[in-house]
Amino acid sequence: MSIVDEISWDKAPEGLVPAVVQDSETKEVLMLGFMNRAALEKTLREGKVTFWTRSRQKLWTKGETSGNVLEFVSLRVNCNDDSLLVLARPIGATCHTGHPTCYYREVTSESGEWQTITEAQFDPEQVYAKSA
Repeated sequence: MSIVDEISWDKAPEGLVPAVVQDSETKEVLMLGFMNRAALEKTLREGKVTFWTRSRQKLWTKGETSGNVLEFVSLRVNCNDDSLLVLARPIGATCHTGHPTCYYREVTSESGEWQTITEAQFDPEQVYAKSA
C-alpha cells in the first residue's frame, strides 16, 4: 500500500485535502492549496509541488507559468489523515502577486488595518502577461 492510499480522500469534499506549504528551511508558511490523489502522486513522482485547481478543474504544478516553482522536500500528514503539510524549497516568489509568501499582509491590534510586511519580488503583470 502506498502512502497516497493512507490519505482520507473519501472524507474530503470532492476528494480534495488541504495542503499547507511551508518553506523547508525558514519554516515560513508559503501558501495553501488543495490536492487530490493525482496531484500528490505527481508531486511525489516529479519533485515539484502540484495541486488541483478548483477554479480551472485541472492539475496545476506551481510555477508552470511564472517559473517560480516549489521543489518538494518532504510530506507530513495530520492525525486524521485529512490534511497535508508539504515542506518545499521555493525557487522564486511563491505568491502570484510577486510576494515570497501568500501571507504577506498582517493586521495588529494597534493598526487595525492590513499592512504589507514583505516586498514583492516581481511584477505580476510582466510575468503573467506573457502567458495570456
